Amino acid sequence: VQLQASGGGLVQAGGSLRLSCAASGRFFSRYNMAWFRQAPGKEREFVAGISRSGGSTYYGDFVKGRFIISRDNDKKTVALQMNSLKPEDTAVYYCAADWVISSTLPETTRSEYDYWGQGTQVTVSS
Repeated sequence: VQLQASGGGLVQAGGSLRLSCAASGRFFSRYNMAWFRQAPGKEREFVAGISRSGGSTYYGDFVKGRFIISRDNDKKTVALQMNSLKPEDTAVYYCAADWVISSTLPETTRSEYDYWGQGTQVTVSS
């Protein structure tokens, strides 16, 4: 599967952005999907994940109810709605896909993900 992330940009603190990830290829509905982010000088960290059916979601602790991940298997897309953005949310955001053979919760470990998009920059000004 190939992934293309979009929707990043510059926003003021407290604002919102919606990231989107479009997938190409077959069997999109057999992948758990996730968003990770990487700030300069920091490790890539898990932001949010969603199971292949969309029935289960999981978030990094720092999200604290501000972000919502969703997917549309018919359109082969996954989105991340980000609200109440903070300057510390500034990073390159990546979507990722994890092939799973059964219904499982999304993994939070970077190494579990097989496919990655190119990243989209999110900058939050104070």
